[in-house]
Amino acid sequence: MFRRTARVALRFSPFLPRYPPTTLNPIPSPTSHLLRPLSSSADSDAELRKYAGYFVLLVGCGAATYYSFPFSADAKHKKAQIFRYAPLSDDLHTVSNWSGTHEVHTRVFLQPETLADLEAAVRDAQQNRRRIRPVGSGLSPNGLGLAKSGMVNLALMDKVLEVDREAKRVTVQAGIRVSQLVDALKEHCLTLQNFASIREQQIGGILQVGAHGTGAWLPPIDEQVISMKLVTPMKGTIVVSKEKNPELFFLARCGLGGLGVVAEVTIQCVDRHELVEHTFVSNASEIRKNHKKWLAENKHIKYLWIPYTDAVVVVRCNPLSKWKNPKFKPKYGKDEALKHIRDLYRDSLRKYRTDVGNDEQDINQLSFTELRDKLLALDPLNKDHVMKVNQAEAEYWKKSEGYRVGWSDEILGFDCGGQQWVSETCFPAGTLKMPNMKDLDYIEELKQLIEQEDIPAPAPIEQRWTACSKSLMSPASSSEEDDIFSWVGIIMYLPTIDARQRKDITEEFFHYRYLTQTRLWDEYSAYEHWAKIEVPKDKEELAALQERLRKRFPVDTYNKVRGELDPNRILSNAVLEKLFPWKETARVSC
Repeated sequence: MFRRTARVALRFSPFLPRYPPTTLNPIPSPTSHLLRPLSSSADSDAELRKYAGYFVLLVGCGAATYYSFPFSADAKHKKAQIFRYAPLSDDLHTVSNWSGTHEVHTRVFLQPETLADLEAAVRDAQQNRRRIRPVGSGLSPNGLGLAKSGMVNLALMDKVLEVDREAKRVTVQAGIRVSQLVDALKEHCLTLQNFASIREQQIGGILQVGAHGTGAWLPPIDEQVISMKLVTPMKGTIVVSKEKNPELFFLARCGLGGLGVVAEVTIQCVDRHELVEHTFVSNASEIRKNHKKWLAENKHIKYLWIPYTDAVVVVRCNPLSKWKNPKFKPKYGKDEALKHIRDLYRDSLRKYRTDVGNDEQDINQLSFTELRDKLLALDPLNKDHVMKVNQAEAEYWKKSEGYRVGWSDEILGFDCGGQQWVSETCFPAGTLKMPNMKDLDYIEELKQLIEQEDIPAPAPIEQRWTACSKSLMSPASSSEEDDIFSWVGIIMYLPTIDARQRKDITEEFFHYRYLTQTRLWDEYSAYEHWAKIEVPKDKEELAALQERLRKRFPVDTYNKVRGELDPNRILSNAVLEKLFPWKETARVSC
């Protein structure tokens, strides 16, 4: 979502005295006059008038500053900012990712309506050596698509161009959102093979970052691509597929927006189908006994591990035709499932604020994820408090066990909760016939790490699986047909607008992530999801990351092709330049 916002300046008042840091004269204390005896009542009155004048001047300056730069009426609903800036000019666009963790201001934000418009925009940028980084829906947690020098967004290029019902293929403009595409495919009785947790991504974006759903039988979403039309700065518009330039096709299919602007995509679909979702709570011991069988038997499966408990929420989905007489009626109603977490919220409000007040009426209107956010906001970094919230979540899921039936695009979604920091890694887990069980070893070590280091880790640790991808830059890339990969995500929610609290949560999250990185990633050959990788600020850490990426991905090949298709790096940004440095990179501002 793109919006313009006015900011309030945080500045020194010009009326207050300033002292150079090297001054040798002590700064007088506002109360230093109280230490001196008053020589007369006249002196006393003069002193009082002087300090009363200072007080009035200070209040006046504060009021003038406030009313010169007022907060907008909805300021309390906007995300927290550690610093605030003077009001933005009308030609500046503010673009942030969904969690508000990354944001840029730019004067260049292009939204072409046609392929010809896009081609003209790329051609102009190439001639003027001005960056226009492709940005999708801005959902990437790391702000992968953001660039302050300029961006191009295809939200207005969102049409379905052709549907081949017999071949089960659809050709679309890359700016169409997943939700729009699914709705358009309904009348043709088609749908996508798999889905990520949410539906608001643009098709071009979800393909370029190697996004995925879940199911060890099913590959990441980029494997659904049959062909692509790329608009490149140097070679214009080119079409790539398995038949036309296959080497570039397998590189560009997960190209991170660096090889060309994806303008059109042809996708392999499947027949629209209903799924039965079965949700139940298990434990680590039972998971180990059944894991191989569950991976093989279920079309879609994921585990939601709850730190500081032995509870594991298992969510498995299969075509309706495979199920025989499932008991669809849940054992508990919605209110019963939410009772424990509602009670914890009431108790916590009394503990932290002494009075429930008007919140009592609101509690019954909140969803589970909203209640969890509000609970965590009370004390997000207190491990004991987070443990109680996690235990309440385990109780919620135990009373939410059961079945539900729906279309695949409805069932495979997942409410991820509110704004959050997230790190997700992908690592090999053997083959579908012979899982190596390292996926469960990884979780076991991760949970031990959390407990040993007293990390206030909220639930869930989400674990999913996919088959491999043939895209060279995919974290699940493999040349072996039957390889499978596990994806594990850790999170910390940002349930508050308080800037200091968000800063503290951010620091704790990166400590949490650093511990998993140093203790687990190399041992399990784990690499982060491209939309969730964060670029280190430390030069040595960055160099280590660059070297590590070279061991897994064809970085030299990727850079060589970038040099051929985009020699002036107009489609790049600071993230790509730091992850994939190239000595001959043109000096274009990020």
